[in-house]
Amino acid sequence: MPRSVNHVASRAKRKNFLKLAKGYYGRKKNVWTVAKNAIEKGLVHAYSGRKQKKRNYRSLWIQRINAGARMHGMSYSQFMGKVNKSDLELNRKVLADLAMNHPEAFKAVVDTVNK
Repeated sequence: MPRSVNHVASRAKRKNFLKLAKGYYGRKKNVWTVAKNAIEKGLVHAYSGRKQKKRNYRSLWIQRINAGARMHGMSYSQFMGKVNKSDLELNRKVLADLAMNHPEAFKAVVDTVNK
């Protein structure tokens, strides 16, 4: 009995992988083994990048809140300690936006927290 190999499925798999490699430079876009390695590494970086993006944004928010708090004479840790004690329901993303784009509203938050 002849050996059965599923060429249709394996060719389709390669075709889809090479579709993902569209836009890559040199042999990475059209040589199967090189493209496969490049795509797998790219997908790993994409996965870890989605996690790092969250860390980077939190770090950015903290820097912006710190800058805004220091304009009003307190450090980030003092400010966040008072925010948590005052049961203010504002997260870092909102506080950073206020500090950056609406300084008068951020000053109102600082005044509320200092009471």
